[in-house]
Amino acid sequence: MSPANTVNRAVNLLSLVVAAVVLLLMPASPDAAEPGGFGRLETAIFAGGCFWCMQPPFDILKGVASTTAGYTGGGKASPTYEEVSAGGTGHAEAVRILFDPKVISYSRLLEVFWHNIDPATPDRQFCDTGNQYRSAIFYVGETQKRLAHQSKQALEKGKPFKEPVFTEINAAGAFYPAEEYHQNYYKKNPLRYKIYRYNCGRDKRLRELWGPRAGN
Repeated sequence: MSPANTVNRAVNLLSLVVAAVVLLLMPASPDAAEPGGFGRLETAIFAGGCFWCMQPPFDILKGVASTTAGYTGGGKASPTYEEVSAGGTGHAEAVRILFDPKVISYSRLLEVFWHNIDPATPDRQFCDTGNQYRSAIFYVGETQKRLAHQSKQALEKGKPFKEPVFTEINAAGAFYPAEEYHQNYYKKNPLRYKIYRYNCGRDKRLRELWGPRAGN
């Protein structure tokens, strides 16, 4: 190999090394994509009774990266399902949603939330009774707070049912993921899930409340 070729190879190699170092040291773009092809993700937290039934309607939405069943709104750290079910922790069964606001808006998530719950009953959702099954919006930040209150006010003015709206709006606090067997229960145990949902009368009541908008 000639001295000229050796020099050229050395220069090219050095250029590659410098380029790699520059890329490693560059700060991440504020719009850098998250794993899965999403942009920067935001969090929404909703309580609508049994969390088994609150994951499916959000999982199918374009722009939703993930949903997690869990507990929030109470005072006990790291509660178990048995403790929350007993009604002594103050927590509600809830779902945490990670979403890309450039693909789906928080207002759209609110719309889906309302059409999948019964806001006309306090401390109950369908066949599940108790404060742990209350319906609630747990907002993250002032923008979500404003949009949540606007959404509830609009519902109160134009609701298709006569009962008052009992759904709470509270600032989000600690969220504790539920036990693994609760996550995506509708996928892991589809038959049991369908039987529970039917026996609980969820879809029947949603149709009574929302008509053709039920579930959407």
